Amino acid sequence: MKKTHDKPLAQNRKASHDYHIEDTIEAGIELRGTEIKSIRRGSANLKDAYARVYRGEMYVYNMHIAPYEEGNRYNHDPLRTRKLLLKRKEIDKLQGQVQEAGYALIPLKLYIKNGFCKVLLGVGRGKKKYDKREDLKRKQMKRDVDRALKDRMQ
Repeated sequence: MKKTHDKPLAQNRKASHDYHIEDTIEAGIELRGTEIKSIRRGSANLKDAYARVYRGEMYVYNMHIAPYEEGNRYNHDPLRTRKLLLKRKEIDKLQGQVQEAGYALIPLKLYIKNGFCKVLLGVGRGKKKYDKREDLKRKQMKRDVDRALKDRMQ
């Protein structure tokens, strides 16, 4: 029996700050041997990563996976383009959504599920500066209310 856990090994925390995430989809990722070992160690970074359709297939760009220390000559290029494993219908649907103005495909999480590495992709629309400020105000107000309720309950 394979072990299942969805604990994220890498997260793109900045994505929810910079984009309105409207839809998500889970995709497999094609990796080399030393890449999966490095990911299991937690040496992956999704900060500047994005996904794009190229010649009918989905790829993720700028996803940094640190070289595996014990990998010697079998190590990989840390920023290489990696293929995402999706069905044709899913790729066509995502491509249609992204062709609208202002939308982008952003990797949100990298995790292991049933022994396979998965990427959670989000279809996001870029936020304007005033949207970001409003979100920060809303988050601060919620924090203040929660703090006040906690003090009141004690």
